[in-house]
Amino acid sequence: MGSQLTICLCLSQTGLRARTRHLFSRDFRTKGPVRLSTYLTTFKVGDIVDIKANGAIHKGMPHKYYHGKTGVVYNVTKSSVGVICYKVVGNRYIEKRVNLRIEHVKHSKCRENFVKRVKENARLKAEAKAAGNTIDVRRKAAEPKGPRYVSTIRNAPITISPVPYEALV
Repeated sequence: MGSQLTICLCLSQTGLRARTRHLFSRDFRTKGPVRLSTYLTTFKVGDIVDIKANGAIHKGMPHKYYHGKTGVVYNVTKSSVGVICYKVVGNRYIEKRVNLRIEHVKHSKCRENFVKRVKENARLKAEAKAAGNTIDVRRKAAEPKGPRYVSTIRNAPITISPVPYEALV
């Protein structure tokens, strides 16, 4: 009998780590062992963290859906943290509690600018109060640019017209 023809029905695979070849790969020049600072980071209940799976550590890895999501720490253990994040299911948000090892979690910088702005506003208010003034610390939208005058001295106006179409045959 000759060689038989086998047909591979490669339907869409839906395994736990399907389609994560690039998602869980480490960045350029960050491959290799995990840095010690990852393990020395302290997490407290209420911290806002970003979930970023580290492909080198398979234990305590989040599902690919949670990669890149932001959540709040609700539980801290010796080597892992519990994170609350929200998942869109149909027309509602469901609170999901995910337990992750600390290699897959990092502190979020989403509130950095907000906290910096609050401290700056408090400082400005204290200075204004000491001087006996009132100050408006609200953010203001960018206003349109002011009017401008264009001189025509040594700057004669030029009329621009389109070039007629020519078929290059």
